Amino acid sequence: MSFGWILWHARLPILASSFWRTIADQPMTYHPTSHPAHLIYAPGTQVVAQVDVLGSGGRVLHPRGAVGVVTASPVDLSHSYRIRFLDGVEASLAPGDILLLALYKEGPIGESTVSASRTDLFQRIILRTVIGAQAYGLSGPTSDVDRRGVYLPPADLHWSLYGVPEQLEREESQEAYWELQKFIILALKANPNVLECLYTPLVDFASPLGEELLKLRASFLSRLVYQTYNGYVTSQFKKMQSDLRNQGAVKWKHVMHLIRLLLSGIHVLETGEVPVRVEHHREQLLTIRRGEMPWSDVEQWRLELHNRFDDAFQKTKLPLRPDYERANDFLIRARRLALASELP
Repeated sequence: MSFGWILWHARLPILASSFWRTIADQPMTYHPTSHPAHLIYAPGTQVVAQVDVLGSGGRVLHPRGAVGVVTASPVDLSHSYRIRFLDGVEASLAPGDILLLALYKEGPIGESTVSASRTDLFQRIILRTVIGAQAYGLSGPTSDVDRRGVYLPPADLHWSLYGVPEQLEREESQEAYWELQKFIILALKANPNVLECLYTPLVDFASPLGEELLKLRASFLSRLVYQTYNGYVTSQFKKMQSDLRNQGAVKWKHVMHLIRLLLSGIHVLETGEVPVRVEHHREQLLTIRRGEMPWSDVEQWRLELHNRFDDAFQKTKLPLRPDYERANDFLIRARRLALASELP
């Protein structure tokens, strides 16, 4: 298991990506798909009709593409909207028959699947590592092999109108690869998954540029580890305590990884290295994962670790912030190398 530190941004380009897809035999033709799930447009929202609006006798009152305004929203997506058009005509249209005006105008701009369809970006991987249970030394017979890494897109795709995916995924093989800039930004923010990619002993592949990135890893470490790790563990344990009160149970595997994260953060501040294998605490952590450690003992250990984390933060020799300039220099040079056809 690895921690998914996923930030949800309700921005228009991200919403737009769910509306547009590339047609294989017509790569530059885009078609709106379905109304976004779990989203109901509020009254006053401008929309575009995706069907002809018909009157009596089948007469077309407004052609497909006409702009209207939502006057009444449905209680759920199984019911219709009430739409008023510019001439005052109103019609009931199903969610799948309208599209947000802003998204309609956005079209494929910023839709990274266009770029992904034009080249095999998995051939642009510069670093492939194994993290998760296999790397921690906590794997069992049914544990997955979690591969994480970095890819460098070709310059022409990166510069294109459509951009490139921030992350490549292969769910069937538990693989995920961050685009280089995204990876660097997450590392500078002390994202645990990303830092573990840089410090795991299990490196499947590293191109020359990937090797340089690994050598740069100490530049990403700073006291931000304290805020990032500690903040996440604290918020997650609050949820766990709520689950215990309301449901009488917790996800012990998740509890184990939260304790592991505290142990890791303390080690980073004390030594300037990110530990991946749990070593001395393996049996205790496995006891938690099996649900065999009483919750009161887990809480006591957690509080002790928080105190140790506080002490390590006061004494650490790590800088207040990571080396942004060194990371930026590396990124710019990598972008220049991406002009070449061969993977650097």
